[in-house]
Amino acid sequence: MLDGFVPFPPEYAARYRAKGYWRDRTLAQEFDAVFKKFATRTALIDGARRYTYADLDRLSDNLALNLLDLGMKPLDRVLPVLPNVAEFVILYFALQKIGCIPIAALVTHRYAEMSQFTRLAQASCCVYPEKSGDFRFGPIIERVQNENDCMKLRLVLGAAGPGEHSLLDLIERPATRDRGELAQLKIAPTDPCIFQLSGGTTGIPKLIPRTNNDYAYNSKVASEVCELTQDSVLLLVLPIAHNLPLACPGIQGYFFVGGTVVLHANTRPLEMFELIQKHGVTHLKVVPALLIRLINDPAISQFKLDTVKLIQSGGQRMQPEVRLRTRELFRNAFVQENFGMSEGLLMFVRSTDPDIVKMETCGRPVCEDDEVILIDDEGNIVPEGEVGELACRGPYTLRGYYGVPEYNARQFTPEGFYRSGDLMRKHASGNYVVEGRKKDLINRGGEKISAEEVENLILMHPAVVNVACVPMPDPMMGEKMCAYVILKPGAALALPELVEFLKAQEIARFKMPERLEVVNDFPVSTFGKVSKKALGEMIAAKLAAA
Repeated sequence: MLDGFVPFPPEYAARYRAKGYWRDRTLAQEFDAVFKKFATRTALIDGARRYTYADLDRLSDNLALNLLDLGMKPLDRVLPVLPNVAEFVILYFALQKIGCIPIAALVTHRYAEMSQFTRLAQASCCVYPEKSGDFRFGPIIERVQNENDCMKLRLVLGAAGPGEHSLLDLIERPATRDRGELAQLKIAPTDPCIFQLSGGTTGIPKLIPRTNNDYAYNSKVASEVCELTQDSVLLLVLPIAHNLPLACPGIQGYFFVGGTVVLHANTRPLEMFELIQKHGVTHLKVVPALLIRLINDPAISQFKLDTVKLIQSGGQRMQPEVRLRTRELFRNAFVQENFGMSEGLLMFVRSTDPDIVKMETCGRPVCEDDEVILIDDEGNIVPEGEVGELACRGPYTLRGYYGVPEYNARQFTPEGFYRSGDLMRKHASGNYVVEGRKKDLINRGGEKISAEEVENLILMHPAVVNVACVPMPDPMMGEKMCAYVILKPGAALALPELVEFLKAQEIARFKMPERLEVVNDFPVSTFGKVSKKALGEMIAAKLAAA
């Protein structure tokens, strides 16, 4: 077992096996059967490139064997920082075949995040493109490697420079090892198969270990609720490593039923409409900000979009007006609200729910053994219909973050329920309604930003005495970040200057404040703490007045 990993208690593991949720098969074993069953079907489309299930099996086998040649082994942690390209999918399954654990980083992450992930996970390998826009990854990853003895390998999607290996070469160059070696590797179904990332309210993202057993079940049960079949065609434009696009049901779920996934590396509406029409796309995954862009793009009337049957929306609450407008433009589509967390629990609205329930709720759990309670600050269950913090446990919800026992002691109840920080209310229908959150996060179009992480960086600015970052309402993104600052006497600071300062700290672009408010003092709560609630109300009122 990996040191720092918190396993499921034996009595719960036995229950989940007895009920058939856990099959005690690795993801590699699960998908070995899938690749054979659907061998000739089209699994993946990336631009002009098409891959059958047999193609993915063969290419990921070959890559896996070549990675073994480089010294990689089961339980090694790997940091893939790749966009939505076929090579990510091939790499993902190759890592599963040799029991390595990918860390679900994003191509938008920069030095600050990548060095954190490497250090936390003790990653031995990083996989990255040559560049994204005008940002070149090589020098940054080399710097991360020089600062962390654990990192031994750098694989680049592009031309390899000094100290790098070409990912394309490793995929295409015939392996010298025998395929039978893969079957001899010792991979435990109860071990982690991926580290997803938390929102990181303390300023440092936590690593979420998802096991082979629970992650396979996660995707299978989600695919049932989303009514997937062999004829399902998913257009995937959301970041590929995120939990929703990868596994809820995501790539894994569509592959389990023999469906097809169309990859695309940007969210431009015109290009998405073209792909929907060209490939007969039946399913879309969106966040509300993206859906708003789609339904308000004038080009939407030029395309035949009737093949779309289901639009799955997650990441933040969708307004009823958006749902109604979507129905008018995607005439055959069910807009499925869902609430999900990388830590596990999934809630989905069902197609059979009454319209009022579809409009008002984020759904209900997908498994009868998902245990959900709503609790107050003392851990007591709140009365039916009242707002409380969502706490949960179940066959695919973690029992502890990786390597942080002190944090886990606070984040989990003595009974093993995960305290999510999300505030919810149980609807009369049995579904749930999101009412806010306790966590200090800004939800920018589905990307969760730790206010504390950004505040700690802003405090390093020589003009700043104190800072509080709060969400401000935005019609497209749901929320954006507003930084309230108190400056040193005689100092001045403008937003462009602050953004340039933060760029020098090498954090992801989506974490930058998009408004700056300079104040003389902060409002405080009755306990003497800075009242972020009051600051949020102040900026909301200011925006409304404007």
